Amino acid sequence: MPDVLMPNMLMPPSPTIRVDLQLIADMIEPGSRLLDVGCGDGTLLDYLVQFKQVDGRGIELSSDGVNACVSAGLSVIQGDADTDLFDYPGQAFDYVVLSQTLQAMRSPKTTLEQLLRIGRHAIVSMPNFAHWRLRWRLLTGGEMPTSEVLPYIWYDSPNIHLCSIRDFVALCQELGARIERGLFLDQNGTPRRLGSGLLLANLFGQQAVFLLCRDGAPSP
Repeated sequence: MPDVLMPNMLMPPSPTIRVDLQLIADMIEPGSRLLDVGCGDGTLLDYLVQFKQVDGRGIELSSDGVNACVSAGLSVIQGDADTDLFDYPGQAFDYVVLSQTLQAMRSPKTTLEQLLRIGRHAIVSMPNFAHWRLRWRLLTGGEMPTSEVLPYIWYDSPNIHLCSIRDFVALCQELGARIERGLFLDQNGTPRRLGSGLLLANLFGQQAVFLLCRDGAPSP
């Protein structure tokens, strides 16, 4: 298996932030301009504002999420990322974050293109539909599997574009996006470097986090 990230390589954990969100936060430079796309109730955005002093903005589809963010003093607007990302100017942010949402977008390829257009760097986290447990359950049970990361029954799922880690890496190559950092979380929630072990990551990663930029763009 790829190397496990040692605890001292991560920021001190927050009791209110998930492991995958912590990995995203670790990729962001303090004081950056940031847009959180599909920010939900603002958990990540609030953490980044408090602990990394980012100039943070958010866009969220659900009114409940927007209300929660605004109540917490966050700068969040209601909008549909499938259509509203086109309205942002190019290179408007240092980082654009899309967490656990790409598979629910109507056009994931277009969405990723927009993230790379409006941000100098894009951070994308995603569930891995090729995890070995999901493959095994589909093979032995003959039904669409569920898991802790993917809890939805097939007919009630917002996930309309099923994607594996290998699929996402191939899409990045097609779009000319450079993967500056790639991490995956195994079934125990342990973060591991993607490295060159794509086969193992695709089998054993329940979810993954990628730091991306356009080829030729400077590293953060």
